[in-house]
Amino acid sequence: MHYAYPPRKASHPPPYAPRSSRNIAGLRRNRTKLLAITGLFFIAVIWLLTRPSSSHAAPSPHKPSGNPPVVIVTAVDEATYDKDYLDTIKENRIKYAEKHGYKTFFPKVSDYDLKNAPKSWTKVVAMRHALTKFPDAYFFWYLDQNAFIMNPRLKIEDHITKNSRLEELMKKDHPVVPPDSIIKTFSHLKGQDVDFVLTQDSEGLSAGSFIVRNGEWARFFLETWFDPIYRSYNFQKAETHALEHIIQWHPTILARMAIIDQRLLNSYSQHNKGDEYRDGDLAVRFVDCLAAGVQACQTESQKFTQKWRTAFSSS
Repeated sequence: MHYAYPPRKASHPPPYAPRSSRNIAGLRRNRTKLLAITGLFFIAVIWLLTRPSSSHAAPSPHKPSGNPPVVIVTAVDEATYDKDYLDTIKENRIKYAEKHGYKTFFPKVSDYDLKNAPKSWTKVVAMRHALTKFPDAYFFWYLDQNAFIMNPRLKIEDHITKNSRLEELMKKDHPVVPPDSIIKTFSHLKGQDVDFVLTQDSEGLSAGSFIVRNGEWARFFLETWFDPIYRSYNFQKAETHALEHIIQWHPTILARMAIIDQRLLNSYSQHNKGDEYRDGDLAVRFVDCLAAGVQACQTESQKFTQKWRTAFSSS
């Protein structure tokens, strides 16, 4: 006889292995897991007890000694300006620095690879370089090459950077980009909180003369400002518009910035864009003179050369 389907198997097939064998195998697996977990626990305890303390793993930031108290940084473009003009610029900074125990730093524009960005970006990388070169300085004052220090009697510490003085000078709840930017300087800022000091002109922030306090924040700020993405944005005013952008979008930078009156740090030789220089002001800049050609900058500077030399010789 033939069946259409094979006969059904028994509905209760015999177990694969005796129950006692399965229990023993399960106990062995559980014991192995327990031993592994216990071993990992003891390894973790030993690591926690023997690892280096946090003070060794992350050394505290370097605290500047104040030697020198201030470094004046001016990037010079030897390919554009003649030697006599740049020598006069350097002489001006050196005489002022010697009077107050400061140092000067004159890096060349050609020292840095800006990756085809405008030369004006040099100020940012030059300041970053200066922080490395003078790790014990308290403050760094960047002053463009188209400028003179005019009042040798004014010390940066007393004139601007002392905490109590900064609290008198800083503009609080003030539009970052005039006249009506919705982003404003903090109203509760104290002098001790300020690590970055600059001015405005009639068009916005003016980045040709500014002060940075040495420290970890300064390094973070300059790295942020010099980020390749901002150099690639092709801002109309290059690093100045990049600065306005990051200040308005990064509260960590806005929270450390103070805007002061222009004539305290950054007077202009002409009044068409900002506050014009007056006798007694700390410095004068020949703003945008290069747009009219190199000779225009040198001609503009001659109006002030004898005046600053006279002021220095009588101080």
